Amino acid sequence: MISKGLINSKIWIPPVAVFFLGIISVHGQEIKKDTLREKEIDEVVVVAYGKAKKTSYTGSVATISSEKINNRPVTNITKALEGQVPGLQAVSSSGQPGSTASIRIRGIGSVSASSNPLFVVDGIPFDGNINSISPNDIESISVLKDATASSLYGSRGANGIIIITTKSGKKGEARVNFNISQGFSSRAVKDYEQVSTDQYYELYWEALRNGYKSSQVSSQQAAQMATDNLVNALGINPYGAGYPSPVGTDGKLLTGATALWNDNWKDILQRTASRNQVDLDFSGGNEKSNYFFSLGYLDDKGIAIESGFKKYSARLKINSEVKKWLNVGANLAYTNSLQEAPPSSDSRTDNVINAARVIPSFYPYYERNADGSYKLDSNGNYIYDFGKYRPTSALQNENPAATLPLDKNENREDNFSGKGFAEFTFLPELKFRTSFSVDLVNYNGHYYTNPLLGEGAEIGGSVTKTNSRTLSYTTSNILTYDKKFGQHHINILGGQEFYHYEYQTISGSRSQFSLPYYYEPDAAALLGGFSGSSDKLGLLSFLGKAEYDYQNKYFLSGSVRSDGSSRFSPENRWGTFWSVGGSWKASNETFIKDLNLFNQLTLRASYGGQGNDKLSTYYAYQSLYTFYNNLGEGGTVASKLPTPDLKWETNLNLNVGLEFAILKNRIKGNVEYFQRQSKDLLFGMPLAPSLGFTDYQANIGELKNTGFEFSLFTTPIKTSDFEWNVDLNLSTLKNEITKLPKGSIVSGTKLLQVGGSIYDFFIPEWVGVDPNNGNPLWKTITTDVNGNTVEGTTSEYAKATKTLQGSSLPKVMGGLTTSLAYKNFDFSTLVTFNIGGKILDTDYTMLMHNGSSGGRAWSAEMLNRWTPENTNTDVPILSTTTNNWTSTSSRFLYSGTYARIKNVSLGYTLPSDYFGKLGLKKFRVYVQAENLLTFYKHKGMDPEQTLDGTTYYRYPAMRTITFGLQATL
Repeated sequence: MISKGLINSKIWIPPVAVFFLGIISVHGQEIKKDTLREKEIDEVVVVAYGKAKKTSYTGSVATISSEKINNRPVTNITKALEGQVPGLQAVSSSGQPGSTASIRIRGIGSVSASSNPLFVVDGIPFDGNINSISPNDIESISVLKDATASSLYGSRGANGIIIITTKSGKKGEARVNFNISQGFSSRAVKDYEQVSTDQYYELYWEALRNGYKSSQVSSQQAAQMATDNLVNALGINPYGAGYPSPVGTDGKLLTGATALWNDNWKDILQRTASRNQVDLDFSGGNEKSNYFFSLGYLDDKGIAIESGFKKYSARLKINSEVKKWLNVGANLAYTNSLQEAPPSSDSRTDNVINAARVIPSFYPYYERNADGSYKLDSNGNYIYDFGKYRPTSALQNENPAATLPLDKNENREDNFSGKGFAEFTFLPELKFRTSFSVDLVNYNGHYYTNPLLGEGAEIGGSVTKTNSRTLSYTTSNILTYDKKFGQHHINILGGQEFYHYEYQTISGSRSQFSLPYYYEPDAAALLGGFSGSSDKLGLLSFLGKAEYDYQNKYFLSGSVRSDGSSRFSPENRWGTFWSVGGSWKASNETFIKDLNLFNQLTLRASYGGQGNDKLSTYYAYQSLYTFYNNLGEGGTVASKLPTPDLKWETNLNLNVGLEFAILKNRIKGNVEYFQRQSKDLLFGMPLAPSLGFTDYQANIGELKNTGFEFSLFTTPIKTSDFEWNVDLNLSTLKNEITKLPKGSIVSGTKLLQVGGSIYDFFIPEWVGVDPNNGNPLWKTITTDVNGNTVEGTTSEYAKATKTLQGSSLPKVMGGLTTSLAYKNFDFSTLVTFNIGGKILDTDYTMLMHNGSSGGRAWSAEMLNRWTPENTNTDVPILSTTTNNWTSTSSRFLYSGTYARIKNVSLGYTLPSDYFGKLGLKKFRVYVQAENLLTFYKHKGMDPEQTLDGTTYYRYPAMRTITFGLQATL
């Protein structure tokens, strides 16, 4: 779509923004028994445009230390966040190496606009691919959740902020750190159990017989027809020529009939994959400067053949005190990555994950002779079987094992991120920092279908190449004043920021290659298509913050930020956002100290408003047009009505929290209540079709998220040789729509209505199976002539009544971490869990057909189908006539409750006597496991699914076990 006009966002503002310092770490220091975790309690945390002491901060912030991130065997740091922070939901919808987890902080803040949090790296918003950041480069992660914590980022922080602080060099002797690990990956969850070849042939015979039976065909005749036509219907006889009709008229396999092969397609399409990672960094510093330089390499193969992720990374970070009044710094990072990603996340016939599941084992992947032996080509090689004889439901003419090694499904990216700052100290209490950050992402997609084998052979092969370029930069200028007056302390911040974003993409395709093994478009003859587009966005901001505390007991803060976004019309371009907060450090009061109970006790509260401009289009308020080719002439068609009154979505956030520590800091905890209300949500207002438009965008909806968060950190045992820590976090969430433009809106399998959530399933209710005839039953709700509601059942899916069937959102989320250290041994484990929520398993329905999808694999649950002898079941009668029983209904809605051992780590640090003579400061060997075990009810389904709770032939999560060593020189 083309904009009627393009906003001129070419505005230059002097560089700036605050460059975030790392969290003050106490890791590696011995902690005395009577001050256990004391430094953790009063640690300095990275917050918006600065840092603060955790106990005195008025906002809600949670931190994750480098120890919990650096050695996790994950290719994307978003997948290391689950279970670490209360209120943060991280869902890995795909196990494809290099993929990103979907993250929500304190619920879903919008329906049409984005609900993604803002990533901030070293103080400046980050627009690169988050998988370009190596976990080993991270010093800490701070998650800002409430208005006080994130309002200074204005519209960009409406959905919460994740601040990543990379490592810096430290004063002292130069250090070299080396980390190498090698491991392997497999499926984290075993796939659905299927019937055997013998069971399949007997079941499909039964489906054929039931399909043949009619008023004109007796049961005996139908049985004979099923016996005679079984092999022909499935297209193959795995029992050999000696058993031309392997199932008798009694529906049982003939005595002596044995399958000559059992080719499990998972054995050829999936694998135990390797994972190799090497990280090397050099760091050091003196009184006036420090440096950190790192190099990284990762090769993470996927469990699906021809899938994987390879990455090379480098980072250089320098800080220097040029003059007593001038500090400067630079942080440069570059990553080159290659993701091999064959189709694996939709219902395409070439989906490698789906193919391994739906093709039964009696269909061979290499061509077989009648006696079961392999057919060989003239060179004595196996011949791939493409199954031209297979029914369409069994992926006819597909064999990914043959085609994927010849195809290309590559995503290449170059990520560059550069940051620089200069900080001027005019007075000890007055500082000015100007900074500039640029993120450049160049993406190249190469998708090639070979002309030799498979579906590409019919068109002589095809190729599509896509290139996109994303450039963004942020400049900011921040002035801070920090002063103590006796028992009073003030901190004032003011500044300005400008953000510019531009995106360009171009794509073309060709087909008909004259020669194989030539992959570029120039080698193909027929032009298939060509397209390209570009977008720009500008955001100008002014911000200010004031903090005050008295006697280190009473703390007040307030902030304001005004954003002007090019997404809106000039009349509605500016939005002003604010926050107020306060905290009371009660543990510093004399009457609390006299109790001799609390080592720390702080009560805090905050409230504020933030905007959201992340709409579905950059030009939401303008008339939009689509261009068409009209017999060689250009044609223009209006595609969207102008909506000049469109304005910011607004989030109003309330947070109340209590933080405490008792028993000489052995037990530390935090309890928070939040309420997040989203107003002026964008919804599509329906229009009469005669107007030529289906709807127009308007600010008319409201949404509310509420919940509690609970964190507990304990140290049950602490001696000179042994320490045991147990940490627990829990969070609840209630998502509620409080206003809609009309009574209700049906969106796919969801119903949006006031009082419900945005992820409420609205689907037919499954009643069961009619015990009299084995037909499926769904509930119907009708109204009789007297206006009374009448409930009934139907075997016709089209007549079933859709009703609310629960939400995909869990009621409770959390994580449990245990760490032990005994002398030179260390052990830790992280268990994540969800309680409540539902998942619509549409993957499973592929294996639950009643027989109308002949040749497709069957779940073992089909053994419990209805028969005259088995009437008490919820699996209908088998038949080749479709009954629609696998259509979307509550029958395939399963509990989302699960627990997963997310990470286990065991390490041993060699005593210094062994390596000190070699100049080593530390030498540690370790073994780690990711996604080790999963506990859940519905076997075969991975319970960690998309936020909306619907499976869609996804790439399964991987269990990864790695062995490694760390050395410090």
